[in-house]
Amino acid sequence: MRVLKFGGTSVGSAASVLSVKNIVEKAAQEEQVIVVVSALGGITDRLLKTADLAFQGDSQYRKEFDDILERHEKMVQEIIPGGKERFALWAVVSQLLEELRSIYHGVYLIRDLSERTRSTIVSYGERISSNIVATLIEGAEWYDSREFIKTEFKAGKNRLATELTYSLVRQTWSQENTPRISVLGGFISTDADNGEVTNLGRGGSDYTAAIIAAALHARQLEIWTDVDGFMTADPRVISSAYVIPELSYVEAMELCNFGAKVIYPPTIYPVCIKNIPILIKNTFNPSAPGSVIKQSVARDAERSIKGISSIKGTTLITIAGLSMVGVIGVNRRIFGCLAQEGISVFMVSQASSESSTSLGVKDEDRERACQVLDKEFEKEIADGSMFPAQAESGLATVAVVGEHMKHTPGIAGKLFGTLGRSGISVIACAQGASETNISFVIQETFLRKALNVIHDSFFLSEYKVLNLFVCGVGTVGSSLLSQIAQQQAKLKEELRLDLRVVGIASGHNAMFNRSGLNLEHWQQDLKQAPASNNERLREEVIGMNIFNSVFVDCTASPHLPDLYEEMLTHNINVVAANKIAASGPYETYKRLKETAKARGVKFVFETNVGAGLPIIRTINDLVHTGDKVLRIEAVLSGTLNYIFNMLSAEVPFSQTVRMAQEMGFSEPDPRIDLSGKDVLRKLVILCREAGYKIEQEDVEQHLFVPQEVMKGTKEEFWEKLPSLDAKFEEMRAPLAALGKKWRYVATMENGKASTGLKEIPLGHPFYELEGSNNVVMLTTDRYNKYPMLIQGYGAGANVTAAGVFSDILSLA
Repeated sequence: MRVLKFGGTSVGSAASVLSVKNIVEKAAQEEQVIVVVSALGGITDRLLKTADLAFQGDSQYRKEFDDILERHEKMVQEIIPGGKERFALWAVVSQLLEELRSIYHGVYLIRDLSERTRSTIVSYGERISSNIVATLIEGAEWYDSREFIKTEFKAGKNRLATELTYSLVRQTWSQENTPRISVLGGFISTDADNGEVTNLGRGGSDYTAAIIAAALHARQLEIWTDVDGFMTADPRVISSAYVIPELSYVEAMELCNFGAKVIYPPTIYPVCIKNIPILIKNTFNPSAPGSVIKQSVARDAERSIKGISSIKGTTLITIAGLSMVGVIGVNRRIFGCLAQEGISVFMVSQASSESSTSLGVKDEDRERACQVLDKEFEKEIADGSMFPAQAESGLATVAVVGEHMKHTPGIAGKLFGTLGRSGISVIACAQGASETNISFVIQETFLRKALNVIHDSFFLSEYKVLNLFVCGVGTVGSSLLSQIAQQQAKLKEELRLDLRVVGIASGHNAMFNRSGLNLEHWQQDLKQAPASNNERLREEVIGMNIFNSVFVDCTASPHLPDLYEEMLTHNINVVAANKIAASGPYETYKRLKETAKARGVKFVFETNVGAGLPIIRTINDLVHTGDKVLRIEAVLSGTLNYIFNMLSAEVPFSQTVRMAQEMGFSEPDPRIDLSGKDVLRKLVILCREAGYKIEQEDVEQHLFVPQEVMKGTKEEFWEKLPSLDAKFEEMRAPLAALGKKWRYVATMENGKASTGLKEIPLGHPFYELEGSNNVVMLTTDRYNKYPMLIQGYGAGANVTAAGVFSDILSLA
């Protein structure tokens, strides 16, 4: 025997009810089935709303009732063919609706709405829906739940009269002529003593199905709903959430208690003790395998955490005082007074010193809970040995659930470390000795970010996600976006990495979308986007509060680095092709590095020197492993190297500069390259990464272009530049005759730094440096007699973009 329960969404429309018919009739071909149905989708709320209107003396209740009647009439007309069958069904349904109309009218006249009357009113939803479904399904027989689901009034609530109910259920289905298909309404019940209509509470239809399954020792309980099964997290918050194939009763109970609304929590207990599996299925996608809840499940070697759930609207109430320490009975008084007032506490966190206890309650219970606690400890508060209850709202509670967490060391450490690196502060936490559930309270504004980062970090997501904000769409930025677009699918497939560009900004416009921007036509979209400035970037990037976020600066802007510190402070990684921050004032450089370290994020700028060459990373590796950099000699300007390689009797100096710009090797304003400013910045960065405290002013510069040529506008510069051609040729010719070449070399030795044009003889490592290549020669304690040489392309949009891309991937 199987028990199938169909919720309100499953019987919410004619199409869904017809799907129920197909599912049940197919199941009945294999074995006997009992079908439990809820009221038509949304009807229970409408019934209660209409009751409240009648109670308030609002004649609008009549229109609400007419809508309810029309909804049921339309359902009958759409799913039951005309003729005797429909006529007979409508006779039953219309009689029930007339009874309901009379009750509403009575409430309206006498302005009385007792709990008994309210329970009677809501019972009509399931009584009508179950009659409709029983008529629709061929061979089905209708049963009245009120005859065998019994309750008793205890501790202010209607509770299941378990033994009596089980006995009556067995009697009902023990007869030999019980049908192949039985249909009944869930949720509704009657008092065991006086027979008055009661109910099992909202979500009680699940509970009804579990009670019947347990009483009859069913082979399986099936809960048919509108989702494919238990999800690892709320898919409305985490798009990568997926169905959990199987989970234990304990795991399911924990997830349900903390907000997962797949099944009503009390449903699990009756079938758990009888070891009856629960199958969660989707009425609208019956071919999906669903989720199985059972006694024990196989351990997943990769995933110790089974799922994440959360409760919004949390208030944390803290009771504190020195009189609590070592005093027996304080907690009994706390929970006793709250229970007496019907206030539910779903999380408890207590200091080991016993000086304070924090309780998680719903926001709506905040004021009442504080009043009750202050009254209970009125004497202690008056004499100063305890403080009044303190409440903090605007919070959310998150539960990380998995039975196999107890077999995996370090889960809690990884969890809180992950949250910390994302800038999420844990206000209170709790974990039982079973280690099945780790619960913690955070600011509600960080809930989405917390859920996503946990889901991502604990392999619950199919892909690890990096959310990128790309600033600058010049040659480097555009090339980067093109490379990302080309590699996205491959990275997903091979590295399970989802690179999601959630923001793109130029000097004029910026656009953002936390779900990811379309990279196929970003140029057109960006032109239509709102204006961009530092203030908007700050608000959008920080305000999005998205997990695993990376701020990528592909500009040469002197102002954008002003945002770096704030980004890092908000746990946003920074990848910079922009050299301003790392080469600016030493204190700024130091502060950014320290902020990144303190916040557990990365400040990466490998492409500041050598484009895509692993120069900074290599220096870091040497220093971190105990080596000391004694001397740096480097050709760091691909632009200048290209210029002096191309310089010849046929190609004058001014033309080589023009060629470098056309090839994309130089800065937009080539004077930055010719001034040696770019090399100066790069040398400062290398020295700092090697462990030396150095400012730009400390570097001795030997410039080769007169200042009078460099002054003025860019157009004036281009006009004056040819005046240097004859002088450069006059110096170049004898140099070439000696077999030497010019190289603009940056040098650091024992903390002293300089830049300048040097004559390089044949046989020197720098002599054969071609095109726009860079080369760095490192002399260290270890690499002393034979220095380390790093050489390759050091300029160009594609290689620089590839270097930025590599920095981004290193964060994953």
